[in-house]
Amino acid sequence: MSGGDERTVCIVLHDAAPSTRSACVRTLSAIRDVAGDAPVTILAVPRYHDETPNAEFEAWLGERVRHGDELALHGCTHRDDGTPQGWLDDLRRSRYTRGEGEFWSLSRSEALARIDVGIEWFAKNGWPLSGFVAPAWLLGPGAREALIERPFDYTATLRQLVHLPDQTPVTSQSVVYSTSNAWRRTSSLAWNALVDVVERSNPLLRLELHPRDADFVAVKSSWQKILERALRRRKPATVAEFMRRSRPADAGTVWMTTTRAD
Repeated sequence: MSGGDERTVCIVLHDAAPSTRSACVRTLSAIRDVAGDAPVTILAVPRYHDETPNAEFEAWLGERVRHGDELALHGCTHRDDGTPQGWLDDLRRSRYTRGEGEFWSLSRSEALARIDVGIEWFAKNGWPLSGFVAPAWLLGPGAREALIERPFDYTATLRQLVHLPDQTPVTSQSVVYSTSNAWRRTSSLAWNALVDVVERSNPLLRLELHPRDADFVAVKSSWQKILERALRRRKPATVAEFMRRSRPADAGTVWMTTTRAD
């Protein structure tokens, strides 16, 4: 990757919305305890679970931008309103992602309509917009087609960052936790300990956090240790900054031909 000799850690906070703001603040405070003023990419949802953003929440996001953080668009409602097709699709969408894979089954036109809600929200508030990340990282074929019709610089899956519109991938397995119940938290601790080791040779480490990841002592301790260790060897950057530095001069891939969520 161009500019890729510099080792980087990207800290990403998902699901920013009025109802999650207090939990987001707790997680950002826990990040600051380890990383100081390191920039964070905040994934903001314009109509999270159909709630309407308020002036206080928008002012808080604007303050984060002025602080040096990046805002990226994170779907529209963060809810999957479609009907799963078969047991495997049901497992992916209703069990694994708990019905939040909003952009998995949308048509191109449906995806564009929801993306445009977010673009208009960002424009109304004067926030820079470089990236789109689908809820639960689930991008169906219609959504993938829609993304290249809008002026995004990148999108992301669980295992890749993807340059747009040329669709060139940057491989990086996310460190991400699931905290909805005890067995998911326990499994996450073991899995992310492994991911941390495997990804140490990767020029990019992605730490992807959710609002309640500072509310469970073991989970918080796990990701703080991973982040602290990463910062000894890596420089923090927003995802947009990293993607600008890593954009190849001549890019091309067949990423759009697959419908599997990476």
